[in-house]
Amino acid sequence: MISIRKVSKSFGTVRAVQDVSLEIGAGEFFSLLGASGSGKTTLLRMIAGFEAVSDGTILIDGQEMQDAPPHLRPINMVFQNYAIFPHLNVHDNIAYGLARQKLPRAELTRRVEAMLEMIALPGYGARRASQLSGGQMQRVALARALIMQPKVLLLDEPLGALDKQLREQMQLELRGLQQRLGITFILVTHDQEEALTLSDRVAVMANGAVIQVDTPSGLYDRPHSRQVASFVGTMNFFDARMRNHGDDLIADVDGLGAQPLNGQAMGRSDGQKVLVAIRPEAIVVSSVPPPAGQPSVEGTVRARQYLGGRQILHVGLTGRTEPVAVATFARRGVDAWDQSEGRPVWLTWGDDALTLLTPD
Repeated sequence: MISIRKVSKSFGTVRAVQDVSLEIGAGEFFSLLGASGSGKTTLLRMIAGFEAVSDGTILIDGQEMQDAPPHLRPINMVFQNYAIFPHLNVHDNIAYGLARQKLPRAELTRRVEAMLEMIALPGYGARRASQLSGGQMQRVALARALIMQPKVLLLDEPLGALDKQLREQMQLELRGLQQRLGITFILVTHDQEEALTLSDRVAVMANGAVIQVDTPSGLYDRPHSRQVASFVGTMNFFDARMRNHGDDLIADVDGLGAQPLNGQAMGRSDGQKVLVAIRPEAIVVSSVPPPAGQPSVEGTVRARQYLGGRQILHVGLTGRTEPVAVATFARRGVDAWDQSEGRPVWLTWGDDALTLLTPD
């Protein structure tokens, strides 16, 4: 549905988007994820036609968009600030674009009522914008965009102004809505959880470039670089050096010792510096030493973050300045054991827990 071919955008001497190429399928929920200044919003605005492309080509459904103004592109857009017209009621806000097409009144009303049902606001047509909550205004903004039946819906951080609980609820509703409609959604967000929750695929952007495109599980489990691994979720990083071990290569990891890499050593060489990464939830913490032969290391609890049903322990290891973050369920009752600061603990992990990266 969307072909972005070697697209760049410059503002004077500043290169905001650099040589981006992406293919986004029909009916796909695709997210552009990145920190502020990564180029994601500029790329979205070029797809919408609000910014001119400096170099490259954008096609929508096989048609070049170089000379097409925003209102002639088969897209619609939802903004973070809703852009609800305060002088119009809900019905007229949703009908705003259709009204310009001079549809018969009965057909216009039928389509607005169908949209109100779709966004779970039946009977709200006569309400004023001032009578709506933030979540309801966002639903109205979605309905106003979708009633025009675009081939592509662009979403510029549409949930950013909502509180955490409402944002999580709207994420589920937004994903369900996209699946029912089957049209292409492109979301811009800096919220990694939002991108992982909503998307079929995610493009991680930094410094105007796309640094990895993958499924949510692919990004989380198989990041290509430290930049992606640290931006998507929480990650522990260890300096390491490759070493010959019989017919294989292993990694001597600071703080963890010698570690096998389960096929990840392809293309590496003896003596090469590498980076080993491990997710906090891939580490098991125990108050007693593990059975002999299991990969493990002894450490000391330096700090504890209690998060209700779970907690993060920060464990210091001999020979390592930075503590290791370990995610665990908060233990209660008979299963509880002392995890206070200064407590000795043992960390263990599975054979597939380590990810091998090339240092940036």
